[in-house]
Amino acid sequence: MGELLSEIKDGVCWLRLNRPERRNAWSAACGTAMTEALLRAESDPAVRCLVITGEGDAFCAGVDLRDGFERTPAGGPDLHGMHRRHFVPTILGLRTLSLPVVTAVNGPAVGFGASLAMAGDFLLMAESAFLRLAFVSLGLNPDSGGTHMLPGLVGRQRANEIAMLGESVTSAKAVEWGIAHRAVPDGELEAAAGELAARLAAGPSRAYAAIKRAFNAGERPGLAEQLELEGELVHSLAQTEDFAEGVNAFLERRPARFEGR
Repeated sequence: MGELLSEIKDGVCWLRLNRPERRNAWSAACGTAMTEALLRAESDPAVRCLVITGEGDAFCAGVDLRDGFERTPAGGPDLHGMHRRHFVPTILGLRTLSLPVVTAVNGPAVGFGASLAMAGDFLLMAESAFLRLAFVSLGLNPDSGGTHMLPGLVGRQRANEIAMLGESVTSAKAVEWGIAHRAVPDGELEAAAGELAARLAAGPSRAYAAIKRAFNAGERPGLAEQLELEGELVHSLAQTEDFAEGVNAFLERRPARFEGR
């Protein structure tokens, strides 16, 4: 069935992350499938809105660390290259897509999953869902646009709380802080997303595209520039002992012991 399910119904393209056994953890194959799906949606006149959600009980548990890391010629983890190839095209694609995008967060959205959720134009959350920028638990900075989107949504102090302390953001808090559009009872999320998507699909699509383009132009620094900086920073941190300790601690399900090296 593939790692991304796609269905077009009544002008809405539904994209569902389909790795429920891994809590929809992001893989290289997911990145390729999502990029291709966004290109198809952009060029299909039958599509007037896009919804992204997850199969099972999670939205996206972040990057699948069990897949390991691609390597540089020198043998170190190539996080900059992985960021460019597997994460950036999705985030840039969503933010520059001429169609309105609804992200329907049905469960935990962690690490890259949180960035993916925030990349939508409307973020809906099930009441039991939460967001967590878990990068700091691996000794890394947020990437995939997290450092670009979060401060603008919540302000610097709350962004520090989320990014530096690794605090989870409940659906109620996400709405209160302006990260999410709405929180709805768990069993009503898909219906609420469908209702919003139908309204957008029936609306003035050219106006929506112009609004997105104008909002993007007003952001300083631009998203592409910030994504490149994130990739550089996360790559440099991936060469540290703290990163190796963070990954090992995650895989061994224990607290990390960071030493600043």
